Amino acid sequence: MSRLAAASLAGTAIEFYDFFVYGTAAALVLGPLFFPTFSPVAGTLAAFASFGVGFVARPLGSVLFGHLGDRRGRRPVLVLSLLLTGASTVAVGCVPSYGAIGVAAPVLLLVLRFLQGLGLGGEWGGAVLLTAEHAPPARRALWSSFPQVGPAVGFVLANGVMLALSAALSEAQFAHWGWRMPFWAAGALALAGLWLRSSLTESPRFLELDDLARVPLAEVVRHHGRLVLLTAGALAAGYAVFYAVTTWSLSYATERLGVSCTVMLTCVMAAVVVKGALTPLMALLGDRFGRRPMCLAGCAGCALWMLPMVALLATGEPLLMFLGILGALLAFITMFAVIAAYLPELYEARVRCTGAAVGYNLGGVLGGALTPIVATTLAAHGGRVPWGVGPYLTGISLLSLGCFALLPETRPVPVPAVEPVTG
Repeated sequence: MSRLAAASLAGTAIEFYDFFVYGTAAALVLGPLFFPTFSPVAGTLAAFASFGVGFVARPLGSVLFGHLGDRRGRRPVLVLSLLLTGASTVAVGCVPSYGAIGVAAPVLLLVLRFLQGLGLGGEWGGAVLLTAEHAPPARRALWSSFPQVGPAVGFVLANGVMLALSAALSEAQFAHWGWRMPFWAAGALALAGLWLRSSLTESPRFLELDDLARVPLAEVVRHHGRLVLLTAGALAAGYAVFYAVTTWSLSYATERLGVSCTVMLTCVMAAVVVKGALTPLMALLGDRFGRRPMCLAGCAGCALWMLPMVALLATGEPLLMFLGILGALLAFITMFAVIAAYLPELYEARVRCTGAAVGYNLGGVLGGALTPIVATTLAAHGGRVPWGVGPYLTGISLLSLGCFALLPETRPVPVPAVEPVTG
C-alpha cells in the first residue's frame, strides 16, 4: 500500500502540475500574449475561458478513460492519461504568441488545453480507484487520500517554478520566454511518473469481476444517472472555492490591488502546503466518523467563510490574505480528503471507473470552469472589495450542501470480533 500510494500521489502531482501551471500562466501572462486586441480585463477573461476549456474536456476524458478502466483495467488508464497530459503541456510551451502567428495562436492554445483536460479527466479515476480498491476497508479513506495530496504537490511545484522565474527574470524576460519553461519541464516529470507507475499491479477488485460492462457509460446513465448528477452538484463547491483562491485571486490581487506576483504566489502556496499536509488527517476522521458528515461540515464551512475571505483578500495585506485563503482551503479539504473513498464506494465495481470519474469531473465543469470568469466579471463591476464574489461562492456551497444531504453514507461498518466459545 505504501508503494502504491506513493506512485499514485506522484502521478496525480505531475498531472495536476500540468493543469495548474496553465492556470497560473492564464492569470499572469496569457491574456496579453494570446489576446492582445482585448482590453486588460477582457484579455484576462479570454485567458480564463481557455482555462475553462480544460474543465469541459475532463468529463469527456472520464468517459473515454473510464470505458478503458472498466473494460481493460485501472492500470492502463494511469499510463495513457499521463502520456496525453504531459505531451500536450509541453506543446503549450512551444505555441508562438499572437504577434507571431496571429489567430492560430489562441486556437492552438485552446486545442492543447482541451487535450490537457482530456488526460486529467482519466487520471483521477485511474489513480484513485487503483488505490481505493487495494486498500483495507477500515483505512480506505486514509490510503485513498494520498492521490488527493497530489494536487497540492502539483500546485506548489507549478507555482514554485513560476515564482522562482518571476523573481529571477525581468518582467519582459518572463513574458517573452520565462513562462514557457514550466511547460517544458512537464516532459521530464511525465517520464518520471511513467517510471514510477511501471511496476504497479492491477486492482484486485477489477480482477475479480466476471461480468464486465459492455458499454459502461450507458449503464451509468441508465442505472446511476441521479447519482452522477448529485455527486457533480456536491463537488461543485469544492472546485469553485479552490479555483477562486488559487487562480482568480492571483489575477485580482495583482491587477486590481497592485500586490506583487511574488507576494501573492507565496500566500497561496503557503496555504496550499498546509492543506496538503492536513489531507491525511481529515481522511482519518472520515474513516472514524464517516464520509458524509465530513462533506457536510466542509460545505457548511465554505458557505460561512466566503464573505470573510473576500474581505480579507481585499485588504491587500499578505498575512490577512493568507488567512483568508487558508480558511477556504481548510473547509475545502474537509470535503475533498474523503472524496477519493466516497465516490468509488457509491458506484458498483463494474462501472465504477466511469461513474465516479464522470461525477467528479462534471463537478469541475459546474464549479471550476466558470468560477474564475464569473469572479473576474463580478470584481470588475465592483469597487475595491469584490463583494459580489462572496455570495456567488456561498450560493454554490449551499447547492453542494443540499446535494451531499441527499447522498447516503458509505463508510464500511466494522465487523465485530467473535468471542471463542469455551467449554
